[in-house]
Amino acid sequence: MFFQSWNDFWNMGGYGFYVWLSYGISLVVILGLIVSSYKGKNTVLREVQREQAREERLKNIKVGSGL
Repeated sequence: MFFQSWNDFWNMGGYGFYVWLSYGISLVVILGLIVSSYKGKNTVLREVQREQAREERLKNIKVGSGL
């Protein structure tokens, strides 16, 4: 699409508000997904570490009791 000026670009033929609003909402949602994924990854990693520590403790208890 070819625009005569930057003002025409921002206005988008009268639909600029809706176009830029949709871009803004999309950007916010994508950033939210990135943050959520990052936090979820950290939660899963902590849970895995906790489970590994628990299994190690159970293994040490079984070895120590002679089972």
